[in-house]
Amino acid sequence: MITQFFASQSVELAVPEQPIPIQNYMRQPQRLIQALVDPNRTEQLSAECFRLKMQPLSFIMLTLQPIVDMQVWAELDGTIHLKSVGCEIRGVEYINQRFSLNLKGRLTPQHRDGVTHLVGKADLEVQVDIPPLFWFTPKSLLESTGNALLHSVLLTIRHRLMHQLLVDYRNWAIAQLDEGHNTARVHPSFAPSP
Repeated sequence: MITQFFASQSVELAVPEQPIPIQNYMRQPQRLIQALVDPNRTEQLSAECFRLKMQPLSFIMLTLQPIVDMQVWAELDGTIHLKSVGCEIRGVEYINQRFSLNLKGRLTPQHRDGVTHLVGKADLEVQVDIPPLFWFTPKSLLESTGNALLHSVLLTIRHRLMHQLLVDYRNWAIAQLDEGHNTARVHPSFAPSP
């Protein structure tokens, strides 16, 4: 029995001003991934591709752990795009062989009234052939449970985005300024002799 689940989440947050524009930060997809996902659960496969080991999820009587390969790239204006390019489900082989996941997301810096906002949207769709064990479970119950589960995944990502991303951006901007100041200073031992 093929069943589809779907969730969508939008976000808009004001970005506290830093000496370096957030567009510069957003052009580094690996930083965004590290801010959104626990670094211990992330593996960089290439410059734009990351493997994310998500927290195990409980669905009715099953425990599943999605492993999602994400392509992440940035445009010159700082817009970040995310797109799933592969997925594996650990825990139930039957589902792993009959499962597809499609995640698309976008996050764009926009200027309004002198304030920069990050505006974004993520859509998550899962299609799965439900195991025979659940064939007698009402489809409406399966769909509402699955949709709620996907919604909770997107809410977790949104929560990390709204908190962790801004903290990481601030720390990065401060570090960039410190690096700039340190390279600009002339070390006393290199000062020209009188």
